[in-house]
Amino acid sequence: MSAYLLTSEESERLLFKKVQPADFEKWLPFHKEPLSSQYWSGLPKDPKVACQKQFDRIFERYNENLGGMNALFLKNTNTLVGLCGLLVQQVDDKQELEIGYSILPKFWRQGFAFEAAEKCKLVAFEKQWAKSLISIIQINNIPSQKTALKNGMFLDFTTTYHNNEVHIFRIHA
Repeated sequence: MSAYLLTSEESERLLFKKVQPADFEKWLPFHKEPLSSQYWSGLPKDPKVACQKQFDRIFERYNENLGGMNALFLKNTNTLVGLCGLLVQQVDDKQELEIGYSILPKFWRQGFAFEAAEKCKLVAFEKQWAKSLISIIQINNIPSQKTALKNGMFLDFTTTYHNNEVHIFRIHA
């Protein structure tokens, strides 16, 4: 079992599962929507290449016990709505545990990012995986910043991460 995964956890509307290769086609619409990547530079322009790169990294994280994204499925229909998880990250030469989240465009603005991020926070602190958690959010990505703030996080500092200017939001246990 990979570290920091919420496999088989659930929230009010969502089931957390390990991402499977078969989820690729269901996740591809995320990369086909230009607004999904508008804030992050350096991503492949081809949606299939971008999706494959993301999936490769998800499975690499699983194999290296660096946490990872969980596939989020609606309880009532078993429909994939997004990805969310706890990720071991290096930020300014310091190891951090990040709450990362992405939602399929057709499910935006329905509270799923917050619901999943909140569950990640609660489980991480309950299991004492970290004394604090971060979210790495590009400085112009206001929707993700609002999710972090709603989840009780505060803007800790601004830095450069993978050639993107980002805000580091944080919450302490």
